[in-house]
Amino acid sequence: MSDAVLFSSHVRPDLVFEVAGERLSLRPCGALWWEAASVLVVSDLHLEKASSYAARGQMLPPYDTRATLGRIAALVAALRPTTVVSLGDSFHDRRARPRMAEVDVAFVRAMTAVCDWVWIEGNHDPKPPEDLGGRTMHELHLGQLVFRHEPAFGPAAGEIAGHLHPCARVVGRSGRSVRARCFATDGARLVMPAYGALTGGLNLLDDAFSALFPDGVFAAMLGRDGVYLAAGDRLAPDAARAAS
Repeated sequence: MSDAVLFSSHVRPDLVFEVAGERLSLRPCGALWWEAASVLVVSDLHLEKASSYAARGQMLPPYDTRATLGRIAALVAALRPTTVVSLGDSFHDRRARPRMAEVDVAFVRAMTAVCDWVWIEGNHDPKPPEDLGGRTMHELHLGQLVFRHEPAFGPAAGEIAGHLHPCARVVGRSGRSVRARCFATDGARLVMPAYGALTGGLNLLDDAFSALFPDGVFAAMLGRDGVYLAAGDRLAPDAARAAS
């Protein structure tokens, strides 16, 4: 079943959603574009994840860093943001920088040189590398919004966070389903999908999300043709959890 079959009346190339009074564009690639402030946000890049696994004997194709950086570079070229916020876990571990190919290092330095690039500290990278350009912050306040890696406990109006890698699953009338990365929001706060090429996802019905969205949540799911909006009552658990 295609995405369009399940979401034919809810697809938008970019979905504009209001969070704490600010109009934000949720893009199909998983980035957030705040046009009024010229701010581009990506989350959980996990650069050098493949080389981390390879160091432990689990071989993965070593192209995740270049693929992820290429997608960001295309956005920067198209949108020309004043500020880029990388919302934590930009690097998969503290030894990621020495494993980076020099061409990828140059790629990052070229992007951080053309805008105000902010590395938000994550749990995987509490101190991002200092020789790649940009500046490091624990969290960033801009207007009515606050950008941090891990969502705060309890209500947090205007919070834009990452960390949880939200995904959503929707089941059609035939019983077939679509599962995809998603933005998770209730209009007060928003949790970003992971942007990295090798990152997985946590189902939005997991207990980790219930305290963040006690009054319900919308999933803005990423698809080939656009962003697909699904209300909380359309969401389904993953098959393994449903069976258990």
